[in-house]
Amino acid sequence: MRHTLPLAPQFYVTAPQPCPYLAGRMERKLFTALQGDHAQRLNDALSKQGFRRSQNVLYRPSCSDCSACLSARIRVADFRPNRSQRRTLRRNADLRREATSPWATEDQYALFRRYLDSRHADGGMADMDIFEFAAMIEETAIRSRVVEYTAPSGTGRRGRVLTAVCLTDVLDDGLSMVYSFYDPDRRADSLGTYIILDHVALAREAGLPYVYLGYWVPGSRKMGYKSNFAPLEIYKGGVWRDIGRPEDHSAETHPLSVDPIAEQVARISLPDIRPTRG
Repeated sequence: MRHTLPLAPQFYVTAPQPCPYLAGRMERKLFTALQGDHAQRLNDALSKQGFRRSQNVLYRPSCSDCSACLSARIRVADFRPNRSQRRTLRRNADLRREATSPWATEDQYALFRRYLDSRHADGGMADMDIFEFAAMIEETAIRSRVVEYTAPSGTGRRGRVLTAVCLTDVLDDGLSMVYSFYDPDRRADSLGTYIILDHVALAREAGLPYVYLGYWVPGSRKMGYKSNFAPLEIYKGGVWRDIGRPEDHSAETHPLSVDPIAEQVARISLPDIRPTRG
């Protein structure tokens, strides 16, 4: 018997688990598989509706009593670095960027482990081994790139050393920063900020209007830095809008801010992937 993929994506909901951003709350995700010949078009369409990619899954927070996670993107044409961000660019002028195919290396994993052990030792990825890391980098059904940043090795030695990495998806309207990590010994250099600034430059070079940063969460110190990249847009109420004042979005943690799952799924706009007749 021959099995084929369904023409329309099937959506599912995860079981609740503790929220990594807001204490005392439970997280739940709406997700669908990213596979088949139309994976790129599906990723492009759902990314515009607040979804994110994790390997071959597209997901969006769909918590039962909270809608605080708001997808965020930088409007590239209007972005101008502030004084602090210009200092970050100068501090990291020694870095060299190279975008490669999504292929995991031992150097990447070594840097990844150092980053996790220093910054997120108690996080959900803390136990990730090299095989799981390779899956995170390599399992993609769409156009993805690994953007590596290297610095001079110093102390008179030749060559360059891997300093930062970002797994990046190329969408039809922008760059989506899936996951980034960097040398924890260069904490003072604000490498996380630098990677975002360089992705804005990369998107501008490619003529792409947006850089997608993932979720901004009002009330979460862990995600608060994203509001520093003005002009920032958030996906709220089914439309993209300027973030305005971050404090104006605190009501999103109220249980009445959440629509039923069935209504959320019904409002998702899918690309036309019906087969064409010759």
